[in-house]
Amino acid sequence: MQRSWHDLTPDDRSDTPLYLQLASRLAAAIHGGSWSAGEALPSERTLSEGVGVSRITARKAIALLVEQGLIRRVRGAGSFITPRVSDPLTRLIGCSEMLEQRGFKPDSVWLDRGLRAASRDESMRLGLMPGASVASLRRLRRADGAVMALEQSALPVAVVPDPLVIGASLYRYLEARGQAVVRALQHFRAVNAGADIARLMGVAPQAALLVITRIGSTRRISAPSN
Repeated sequence: MQRSWHDLTPDDRSDTPLYLQLASRLAAAIHGGSWSAGEALPSERTLSEGVGVSRITARKAIALLVEQGLIRRVRGAGSFITPRVSDPLTRLIGCSEMLEQRGFKPDSVWLDRGLRAASRDESMRLGLMPGASVASLRRLRRADGAVMALEQSALPVAVVPDPLVIGASLYRYLEARGQAVVRALQHFRAVNAGADIARLMGVAPQAALLVITRIGSTRRISAPSN
């Protein structure tokens, strides 16, 4: 293990629950390459003893990472790091740009956009305090009028203070604000479409779909002071 237990140890003075802190630090260690794809994560007992938390706390943190697709459990063998895809800057583009490059005319149908309280998972992934607000975006992405994807995004309000001003491309909006996405980690999983998703996307209920979770990092450019 390349990281010390100290780097993973939660701060018991923080208002953030210990399991969320531990899950967030484990996720950061995984993204940082402390474990390779397919490598075993420390057991609940080893983890709890190493960072000084209860086994219940360690179990809840690991369960959250399983939900997010960062690790997978193998009965009788333990928890293992799942493969992931890291997009370099030279390839990192949004849906609109990707469709344009392939000769399609992209457009969007907005379903919802506004500010709301971040969920537990969003707080952990974005490094936000519990109860913090996020800009929430939900829309259908289309190519030549055909629905290609249902896109759901959550961004800190410091990055997107007003969701209503976002146009066709979120990535171009971020670039214009000096906060271009320079790196992203993606995870893939297969699901069957529920009734609501199937209706929105115009597919049969239980149709096979691919869920892509992308967590992007921006390079912030400080605005000149007045």
